Amino acid sequence: MPDTIDSATVLSLLSRLNLDQKIAQLTGMFVTDLFGPPTSPDEPFGLATERLAGIRPHGVGHLSMAWFLGNTADSLRAGIARIQDGVREVTPFGIGALVHNEGINGFLHDSGSQFPTSWAQAATWDTGLVSRASAVTAAHMRDAGVHLLFAPVMDLARDPRWGRVHETYGEDPELVAQISVAFVRGVQAPGAGPAVLAGGKHFVGYGASEGGLNQAVSQLGRRVLADEYAEPFRRAIRDAGLEIVMNSYNEIDGVPSAADPWLLTELLRNHLGFRGAVVSDYDSVNMLRTIYHTAQSEQDAAAQAVRAGLDVELPGDTNFSHLRAAVENGTVGEDIIDLAVARVLRIKEIVGLLPDMRGATRTAARPDAAEAAEVRRSIAERGMVLLKNDGVLPLGEGRKRVVVTGPAADELRIHFGAYTSVSNMEMQVGQMALRNGEIPGIDPSTFNFTDIFQARMPGIEGRFEAKTRELHGGARVVIDALRDIDATVAFAPLGSFESGEEIDRDLVGSSVADFDIVVVVVGERTGWVGNNTAGEGQSTADPMLPGNQNDLIDAVASTGKQVVTVLVSGRPLAVRDLAEASSAVLLAPLLGEEAGVAIADALYGRVNPSGKLPSTFPRTVGQIPIYHGHHFGSGYDHPTGTRHGYGDLDVQDPLYPFGHGLSYSSFKIEPLGPGVAVDGDVLVVRCRVINTGDLNGETVVQVYARDEAASIVRPVRQLLEFARVSIPAGGREDITLTAPIERLHYTMADGRRGIEAGDITVMAALSSADVHFSTTVAIDGSAV
Repeated sequence: MPDTIDSATVLSLLSRLNLDQKIAQLTGMFVTDLFGPPTSPDEPFGLATERLAGIRPHGVGHLSMAWFLGNTADSLRAGIARIQDGVREVTPFGIGALVHNEGINGFLHDSGSQFPTSWAQAATWDTGLVSRASAVTAAHMRDAGVHLLFAPVMDLARDPRWGRVHETYGEDPELVAQISVAFVRGVQAPGAGPAVLAGGKHFVGYGASEGGLNQAVSQLGRRVLADEYAEPFRRAIRDAGLEIVMNSYNEIDGVPSAADPWLLTELLRNHLGFRGAVVSDYDSVNMLRTIYHTAQSEQDAAAQAVRAGLDVELPGDTNFSHLRAAVENGTVGEDIIDLAVARVLRIKEIVGLLPDMRGATRTAARPDAAEAAEVRRSIAERGMVLLKNDGVLPLGEGRKRVVVTGPAADELRIHFGAYTSVSNMEMQVGQMALRNGEIPGIDPSTFNFTDIFQARMPGIEGRFEAKTRELHGGARVVIDALRDIDATVAFAPLGSFESGEEIDRDLVGSSVADFDIVVVVVGERTGWVGNNTAGEGQSTADPMLPGNQNDLIDAVASTGKQVVTVLVSGRPLAVRDLAEASSAVLLAPLLGEEAGVAIADALYGRVNPSGKLPSTFPRTVGQIPIYHGHHFGSGYDHPTGTRHGYGDLDVQDPLYPFGHGLSYSSFKIEPLGPGVAVDGDVLVVRCRVINTGDLNGETVVQVYARDEAASIVRPVRQLLEFARVSIPAGGREDITLTAPIERLHYTMADGRRGIEAGDITVMAALSSADVHFSTTVAIDGSAV
């Protein structure tokens, strides 16, 4: 047994398990396998835990899809506890089962506190808020009896065609790393009660899928994987004690991630120092047979995965149940099984699931609803990004005649993404509609459940919206929130998310004729099922506004009225025409139930926007993928000379760069003394931030650096550090930002991780394209 498993309890317990009992610890079980007839009129189903001895005679390692066990916190808690008692009776020595749940932006359950989506959290550039949000989510997990929180999503998302951008923290390794560390620390904070562990996903390169297609190949070399895409995992493992990692669905260089020993063992464990357990994303072991055709049987798939370093198959045991045969025929050594089981038992020891560890394991404070509400509101306010403003904003209450239009103005569900209470509800409503034959063109007798993400469901939007309003009864849609501030605001219901409907320009003209300013609220729906254009399994070749929304904005602009556009989206879209037609553009990146009020407050100046983009907005779809940290010789930014660009573009830059975000205030940054210094192995930036505007405001100071000469091609710019500051009108604040030089390390030509001696240019900025001063300093080389 390797040195990383040093628990005497774990090793002793492992030695007493037979092979079948060991394998059981490496597999999941659907809680729905225990559903039976209800025992009372109040129950939708009963729990037949007596089945456990028959269907899992060697024990249960993990419980999957536990969120189906009840619609309230009490029923969920009771259902999990009842199954856990049954599991301990059939599992050797009373070992409990690990229970997992999703929680990228709140506890995935009707009873859970919901937060703005991950991309919105990243737009705050506020790691403290992220920690507070994840701590609330972990409190819900503890209260329910859940041990593993399958979040954060640590993928770098640089291609907005991919539908899962909203689940990520954006494009930049440093921003994603710092927010991921903050999330994990919030979940695993000491003293919060029984242990809940975060699960980082997806390892690795999932967001770089070819063509933006979900689960497609990622054409990435090993250096960029280790230096950029794995950086958030490196930091979360080292700085926050990440104990659970989930594999990616992709394949890299011909090897699926679920069966790649270089990824799961050499890179993750040997290079990044991971000690915990690797769990499969749902059905990814199956995909070795069904999608990638690298395995010919269930036994073959299980052997490939466990030999590579994947410890647990989820959600069930379709493949890993064949591991006994693989051991008996010599395909898998029992020592490999022992290592995987030891890792799982170590996790169970941490969360209190081993024998004699049951006492008070679920004693913890209930989730703090007031804290959740405060954090949710703060993220919504700080996550909005003012992309453009010619002075039309903020609106004055009663000073201008305002009319609101656009299909997102009176819809609530558009503000929620996947892995939320809303998407969970929609999954259940959509399933029921399909089973009842209510969806035109779909035969429920032949429909495959796994195809539900791609199924169009005409006419179901009304049901989804009604259920969303039931779930979040106190939430306001944008038009209502605006009228709460200014009762004279009018509403013209124009525009559609659906294609095929033409804009009646005469109607548009007459609808806005009597007003000075037109607020157009547009966007795209994001989720799991229904008529979405973004979400898991919802890639788009043209990430643009769906339906006739662009035509609506053009028609409004042609009237000569001032146009203020509110863009509701969880990813960058190609919105050049929208931007040109609008006097102001406010991005609302899936803010959840707080969206309506937050947007209204921002438009009227009750909130001064301060969010910064976590992703680059392209000028046109043809620039995709586009991101600020591209290498010398590639991309759009060439600090040392011109390079080839797009001949049909007059401007090669993005429409809105990474880190961009305006305010109703204005800020400038000045160096203090030389501005930049090297202090041992740390870069130190000292500067003065001045609010030159007439309003109190917040901004984010961003520090970038460029390695001017290296034997390996480096990025033209790397984010190193950032700080959110709040400064009163006309005020100033002196701040110091420090960043370890190690953040500039890379895989050198000899395979070591380090940096060569030479010049580094350090930049203090308000966005990746808005540099206020820069200084070049010399550093010594170092390697590890």
